[in-house]
Amino acid sequence: MALSPTHRCAHCNATSGNSKLFLCQACRVVYYCNREHQAAHRGAHKEACLDIKKSRQYLEREEARLRSHPGDFMTPANLFEEHAGHFWGIHETRPYMRARYGLVEALLQIKTYAAVEAADSHIMDILRLCRTDNMGVRDVLPALDLRLGRDQQCYDFCKWWATTGQEGDYDWGELDNPYLDIKDADVFEPPNERFLSAFDLGHSVAITLLKIKLLIDVRALQNSSMIRTRVPQEILDSLRWQVVGSFIATNKSIMNNIDQTPLIQTLERQVQDLYTGVKKSNKHFWPALLNPERHLTTRPNAFSHGSMEQMQLVLKNSLDAWTETPGAMDVIKKLTKDKP
Repeated sequence: MALSPTHRCAHCNATSGNSKLFLCQACRVVYYCNREHQAAHRGAHKEACLDIKKSRQYLEREEARLRSHPGDFMTPANLFEEHAGHFWGIHETRPYMRARYGLVEALLQIKTYAAVEAADSHIMDILRLCRTDNMGVRDVLPALDLRLGRDQQCYDFCKWWATTGQEGDYDWGELDNPYLDIKDADVFEPPNERFLSAFDLGHSVAITLLKIKLLIDVRALQNSSMIRTRVPQEILDSLRWQVVGSFIATNKSIMNNIDQTPLIQTLERQVQDLYTGVKKSNKHFWPALLNPERHLTTRPNAFSHGSMEQMQLVLKNSLDAWTETPGAMDVIKKLTKDKP
């Protein structure tokens, strides 16, 4: 089931209604109707909640340590104010950066919109502090954007890394250079060659899921058009808005088009090409996505391209995005059957 930005009680799943939900003050990403529901849910929530609380406290200590650093010949003073963009290259910042990502991992134990949004925000700030992304957090972000319904941001992010981010003469140390500045790129355009080669496997998997989301929505629009002669136009219009996600719903040219056949065929080809690219790059990924259980507890420290370890890392980062997208797994099952 897709994540919803509407806050719900973690115990009974009720929305706020006539009474306001309150936030767990330890993790700050889970909501409850009342103290009784919080107590009833404590057994299920306790472990992840404590992990988040401890991770946040550790991060706060590391941040305080850096902010109070007077500066010396190895570490400049005023790190956050004057040296954002160069973290990690300054050795003293590394414990803080690891603590920041530790909080991300703790937050992602909770499958709420608030938790994923908080993790997404932390990763974006990690990238602001260290443009070169020595920790590889850029591989985590696209799936989070998709979980949050930020399909355009996901595409723009991946495209920047596949284009500007691959330029050999890009000066990472020059902070005046454009950084993650691609906005509103055409998500329907043919996949970038880097996506098709799946050199950045996590990004290619995310773009595949994004294209599948578009395909599912456009197919739903096409199916709704088949009843246009049997229902009043206002009912049909309402139905068409309900069967698609927000990205398609805001695209007037698509919503106003009755025949989606050409666009469906284009998206089907793109999905097939991306599926093939991922399969060639890492033969383990698609079978593991369909049967992930035995890979979920593995935490490899390193990987080589095409390896089982690479698959396991990408699967860990992306599985929730796939399972929260209704119909996406069915598309992969059909492709796996058609293209064994």
